[in-house]
Amino acid sequence: MRRVTSFAAAIVAGALTLTACGGSSGGDTSAKPSGSSTGAAKVLKVGLAYDIGGRGDQSFNDLAAAGLDKVRSDLKVETKELAANAGETDADKQTRLELLAKGGYDPIIAVGFAYATALGKVAPAYPKTHFGIIDGVVDAPNVTGLTFAAEQGSFLVGAAAALKTKTKNVGYIGGCLVPLLQAFQAGFAAGVKQVDPAIKVQVKYLSTPAGNCTGFNDPAAGKETAKGMFDNNADIIYAAAGGSGKGVFEAAKADGKLGIGVDSDQYNQAPLASVKDVIMTSAIKRVDTAVFEYVESVAKGSPLTGTQVYDLKRDGVGYSTSGGMVDDIKTKLDDYRQQIIDGKITVPSKP
Repeated sequence: MRRVTSFAAAIVAGALTLTACGGSSGGDTSAKPSGSSTGAAKVLKVGLAYDIGGRGDQSFNDLAAAGLDKVRSDLKVETKELAANAGETDADKQTRLELLAKGGYDPIIAVGFAYATALGKVAPAYPKTHFGIIDGVVDAPNVTGLTFAAEQGSFLVGAAAALKTKTKNVGYIGGCLVPLLQAFQAGFAAGVKQVDPAIKVQVKYLSTPAGNCTGFNDPAAGKETAKGMFDNNADIIYAAAGGSGKGVFEAAKADGKLGIGVDSDQYNQAPLASVKDVIMTSAIKRVDTAVFEYVESVAKGSPLTGTQVYDLKRDGVGYSTSGGMVDDIKTKLDDYRQQIIDGKITVPSKP
């Protein structure tokens, strides 16, 4: 689920303790990072630039952090993390990436499509540095796009919502009205309609790019928007809104309804422990796997290049089963999963 607003550069140095990253939790039907450090050919300094929320967002950034932690422990390399704050411009993002490049960090990973413009300016100036961007594509030979078929994981949780709804009315809340989040919406709605075309799908976005996409870090707005959907007869809401998802889950708990998480297995996120009993499942996106595999490929001297797509076939997306609330429909969900892998179901990426 990504997190776009702006930020002022700040370095989060040293070994930080990862706060409840869903990427390492149990109950996830996706694969865990499985690369080996055997054969790493060079000593690396790995830089990572977060999007808004950083470590502790219980979602997208936390998964990138989990991947970086695995890089540090398995590959025994130096790492540096740069934080992000609301209110920055593309120039601020550019400065952050340049700071890492000038410091000799290689590879450098930008977390989130919001870095695309800045990276498009920085990468040509450092042609020998390897750059990766999560959820983005930049036309430069030294930039690798690490993208995800988020619509596929969203399809599975949409099917889960349709199989579980009692009111025949479900909701989708996106953090920001951008094409990437619309892919989550499209997949979710397609999963719902695959099960029952008569089910209503309510859709709301918390912010727009013009407003710096603040909806990724606004739990109060998430809670208020979710309450409106529940008042309008929805009984399950998919929150693809980063840190704002906590507000959605709080509204669900207050109303006796259910929520669906995003990116990480949010049922197992410590900051969400008070609301985990309403988190029915989560749409998983293996940002941690992508970060680790990309860095390892550079270490071995055979960097992943071009646009890498992490889909169901690659175990790059999936759904979580923690809490047992979808155990009774798991066979049906896994059947849909296989149909997508086999090409029998094509999931749309646009509403």
